[in-house]
Amino acid sequence: MATPIQDKTITRQVAGKLAGRGINSPCRVVVDTIKGQVTLTGTVQYAHQKTTAAQLAHGISGVKRVIDRLIVKAVAKR
Repeated sequence: MATPIQDKTITRQVAGKLAGRGINSPCRVVVDTIKGQVTLTGTVQYAHQKTTAAQLAHGISGVKRVIDRLIVKAVAKR
């Protein structure tokens, strides 16, 4: 029987994938994992980033479900 992947490992892997795809600054995404269920909260600049974040999370081993609570919110230019 396979050993279940720990939640903190899933969280780290999801966050790493998001950072690798540029879904970090100025976006503010928080990843939380409980029993393999990943919740994404925070803001992204574009709708495609929201979709990509959820897809990346689904692709991580051990993820059972993804709850996408991301909000698309364009960053004001200075």
